[in-house]
Amino acid sequence: MNGLTSRIKMPVLKFLMIFLGITMGIRPLYGQQFRFKDHRMVQRIAFSMLKNLIVIPVYIDGKGPFRFILDTGVGPMIITDPSLIDSLQLKNLRSIKIAGLGKGEPVEAFVSNQLTATVGDAEYPQIPTAILKEDLFNLSSYLGTHIHGLMGYHFFKSFIVEIRYTSRRIIFYDPLYRRKIKGTRIPLNIIGDKPYAKVSIRFDGQPALPISVLIDNGASHAISLEKLGDEPFPAPEKTIAANLGVGLSGVIDGRMGRAASLQIGNYTLNNVLSSFPDFHDVVNKILIRDRSGNLGADVLSRFNTTYDYGDSAVYLKKNHTFRRPFQHDMAGMEITAEGPDLNHFIIGRIEPDSPADEAMLLKDDEIVSIDFSSVSRYSLTELNEIFRNGHRKLLLVTVIRSGQRLTMLLKLKQRI
Repeated sequence: MNGLTSRIKMPVLKFLMIFLGITMGIRPLYGQQFRFKDHRMVQRIAFSMLKNLIVIPVYIDGKGPFRFILDTGVGPMIITDPSLIDSLQLKNLRSIKIAGLGKGEPVEAFVSNQLTATVGDAEYPQIPTAILKEDLFNLSSYLGTHIHGLMGYHFFKSFIVEIRYTSRRIIFYDPLYRRKIKGTRIPLNIIGDKPYAKVSIRFDGQPALPISVLIDNGASHAISLEKLGDEPFPAPEKTIAANLGVGLSGVIDGRMGRAASLQIGNYTLNNVLSSFPDFHDVVNKILIRDRSGNLGADVLSRFNTTYDYGDSAVYLKKNHTFRRPFQHDMAGMEITAEGPDLNHFIIGRIEPDSPADEAMLLKDDEIVSIDFSSVSRYSLTELNEIFRNGHRKLLLVTVIRSGQRLTMLLKLKQRI
């Protein structure tokens, strides 16, 4: 995968505009892919959904399960938790440099073709893998549960993959398995192991624009708009400054606004939150010339989605969350889960002139209660939802600051 607070630590996540160019040097062996064992043709597995992102159990070299985000926006398997290097006893790893979106220098990672990944009863020997030398994204703090990596293209290319967001189930089946796919067919263009599709977006007072976007269910936002041709994507008149997260090379600044409508296939969504990353932060690192942005999980989770890379298509069937409003953080602060058990909720960032700023909350405050009810009863996702709903709602937020317990009055506000 809300920038206001739904990114990663530090400002934190639109994290999967990621790993551009990482596939160079770790291509799969010819004919290698996930395959079912024992003549199975179809399997269902449960997943967790955190901030619109899909988390599945993955075994590596028979060890695990490890928690991986299932992400159409990445190519090779990516291990983001470097502690797995020791627990998996990995040796003789090759080092590469990776350029990503954001400010700063490229970062280093290891690459390997020696690992075996298992999802359910499907196995991929010698899967192309990138292993970060540092946990740059701190995904565990962002999602409030331990996260070990990202699984992408090699899973989707091996099966027809149906994601049922409302029931938290994935059904994946061999392409030879005869099954009618339900939903509206959206053509995909697979470029560099990533799926692109055409959508149409319209802002108030403007004609609709047909654009090409990355279909990125590993990004928690609705849509990110980077460029139109060789120029910055024109933002609407009303926007707010926002930190849009981090890429591999550092902070991505930008603005947040709303599109009047977004059309994909026969479906139209209204009043859609749209982020506009700083043009100079991203333009030189976007390798697809006609790509204008990426479509994230805050849109995709409103559908049951079926990916058929063999037929270059995704099928969309709206679910009962289709008409839910696009909400942003109404407090203007970012919260992460810290500590060995991820049960300490720390304010990582305060947006200037936001309700949190006006309430005199500060970065590094630990939130311990809301309306005098302990936050220990909440997950990080549930806590963030409290601050995303209720324009003009008043909350008594108790924090620990430098050993002192302080209670602040916070008035939520819909800022965009």
